[in-house]
Amino acid sequence: MSQFYTDKPLAKPDQPEAYKPADGLVDAANVALMLGQPLLLTGEAGTGKTQFAYYLAHELNQSEPLRFNTKSTSTAQELFYEFDVLKRYHDLQSGEALEKEQYVKYQALGKAIKEADCLDKRQVVLVDEVDKAPRDFPNNILNEIENWCFEVLETGKLFSIQDQEKQPILVLTSNSEKHLPDAFLRRCAYYHIPFPEKDKLREIVKARLPNFPEDKNLDEQLDLFFTLRDEGSLRKKPATAELLSWLVLLQNTPNALLKGNEWYLSALVKNREDLEVARDLLPA
Repeated sequence: MSQFYTDKPLAKPDQPEAYKPADGLVDAANVALMLGQPLLLTGEAGTGKTQFAYYLAHELNQSEPLRFNTKSTSTAQELFYEFDVLKRYHDLQSGEALEKEQYVKYQALGKAIKEADCLDKRQVVLVDEVDKAPRDFPNNILNEIENWCFEVLETGKLFSIQDQEKQPILVLTSNSEKHLPDAFLRRCAYYHIPFPEKDKLREIVKARLPNFPEDKNLDEQLDLFFTLRDEGSLRKKPATAELLSWLVLLQNTPNALLKGNEWYLSALVKNREDLEVARDLLPA
């Protein structure tokens, strides 16, 4: 019999309706909505920046947000559309070239702007980890996010929103790995998501994991978690996301199979030096 876990992976507790935003985060979102500005969220990784966009879409009775995952090679154009140059070249060579529009694939913000006037509600667009992009990325979208327009250079088509009540709701997240340009920041509403206090974290856990068993003693687990965060010199402190993953493990593991405090460390601690510190901090 295999010694490894062979069932399907445990479900992640990421349902948007269970998200518990801080009051300040709701206020910042309302500022962005009232001013028609993007909402820029910062905070350590795992504190719920990305999930807030899903929560906001859910609260506004929408489907999931249109999402753009920023990479270190991302260009401003890719936020709006991509043009398949290679396929068009191949089609030209074979004599089967289509209209240029057929080679355009609209991306998150481009799709939201292009479709806005045809919809009866505003779309939420998530640009995740915008600080990963090259420095000129934020500067190159200043006009587009201020005026909600963009041009497909290859076809000459210009898309803009005529009804300002239908402009997208743009949520940007940043892990503060690099400073964003002041001109870009000036056009955004801003909120920094702090790491929640224990009472707030308990509220988050109960919302995300309503069936967490009483015999697993949630308060005791939270004490252990905060011991790792606050009393150790960890290079990468576990965040809310790691806490929820760990508690999912505890919730789904029979007490008879629990093997002391070290068995779950791979869900909480993410490098060798921190592992040694964590082992010294946890009770036997």
